[in-house]
Amino acid sequence: IAATPLFAQTTPPAGAAASQPTSQPPNEQVIEPAVPRRDIRLPKIPNNDFIVGAFLGTYATEDFGASFVYGLRLGYHITEDFFVEGVYGTTKVSDENFRQILPGGVFPQKEETLSYYNLSVGYNVLPGEVFFGSKVAMSSALYVIAGLGSTKFLEQSKQTINVGLGLRVFLKDWAAIQVDFRDHIYSLDLLGQSKSTQSLELTLGATFFF
Repeated sequence: IAATPLFAQTTPPAGAAASQPTSQPPNEQVIEPAVPRRDIRLPKIPNNDFIVGAFLGTYATEDFGASFVYGLRLGYHITEDFFVEGVYGTTKVSDENFRQILPGGVFPQKEETLSYYNLSVGYNVLPGEVFFGSKVAMSSALYVIAGLGSTKFLEQSKQTINVGLGLRVFLKDWAAIQVDFRDHIYSLDLLGQSKSTQSLELTLGATFFF
């Protein structure tokens, strides 16, 4: 009697195994995208290192009161923080108060022209932003500045030291509103006596960068 195996052979025939696929074919791409490349012109972004602007404000000459002042400025940014600036300003100074006490006053004329120029070095100590309400913010820079120059007044040209503080608020990358407070220190020889004076100046101006 032939022995019956406990487990029947389950291996499929060789022909049946060959008829079944071993893997799924990759999905065929129905639509091939054809996106043409667009020519891109790189923008020419200026360095904005040069500064040019104008200002107006008030100039308080020691002993003679405040008067209207205006002028021009030209500068250059050496680095992101340091810049140099040249300024020319002019004003009319009156001795009206002295004429009420001294007959003829102190000046040859009631009003005399005072003009100055200087070359200064500035440093941006606090770059940041200025907020106008809750939705508008503009870049700003608070800076200190100091330099040397000359003041011409009553036919005298005197070496002048200027120190100050300023704030720029940028309307655009190329334009800003600028507020400056300066102290001009020089000597004057009036009535036969030389005296060191400090003239304070507060100005508002527009500055452009290119």
